[in-house]
Amino acid sequence: MPRYLPSILFDDCYGSVGDLTFYHRNGECFYRKRSLPSFPGTMRQMEHQEVHLRAIAAWQQLEHAVQKQWNEISPAVIVHRPPFDQTTHMSGYNLFVSAYHGFARLGEEHVPTPMPWEEFPVHAVDKVASVSVSDDVLRIGFSFRMEEGIAADRYKLLVRLQLTEPGGGRNTGKMRTYVGEDFLQPGDSVAVVAVPDYVSVWGLDLPAYTLHARLNLLDARSGYRNIYRSDTFQLQLP
Repeated sequence: MPRYLPSILFDDCYGSVGDLTFYHRNGECFYRKRSLPSFPGTMRQMEHQEVHLRAIAAWQQLEHAVQKQWNEISPAVIVHRPPFDQTTHMSGYNLFVSAYHGFARLGEEHVPTPMPWEEFPVHAVDKVASVSVSDDVLRIGFSFRMEEGIAADRYKLLVRLQLTEPGGGRNTGKMRTYVGEDFLQPGDSVAVVAVPDYVSVWGLDLPAYTLHARLNLLDARSGYRNIYRSDTFQLQLP
């Protein structure tokens, strides 16, 4: 795990270049050999790649005036990548692509229109409140709390998760993304996320699991999502 030493030209690095990937841990920059898998990817990964390519094509076909609108609203977005000091901002292109993916996750893939960034409501996921299995579909009910006065048809829970054996560690490369079944309600509620073919996705058929999750909100009006929070839960199947 070699540490990156700043130079006169570059005082920090993030992302991949050539055969190296730069990443941050505890405020320091390190690098490792870039992973280059020989397989083309799963069907789900290839479908996601196709959505991404359509998003890029949609941006390229926008009129310049509309691209300018995206660039004007994007600086208000809080960036969740280093250096975390608000000296960098999301580009209009990245915000557009993010919104495109957001609508695709909702099953409403279309070219988004520029909407000013709004603060997301105060919310919390306290615990796993329910677990059920039917026809190889695992349904996880998260105990969810959101501030009052929020429209009941606006936000859904977006979860990127991984199931491991009890006590197993997190592997971000094995995490998969799912959207809550229903819109989130103000106050206290249970947000249910369905995970089809959960046994085959992770190759584990167990009575109990450790669930690693990244949770955030997905805005059905704009396609935007807020910064995720990470958590770990223990699941006991019925």
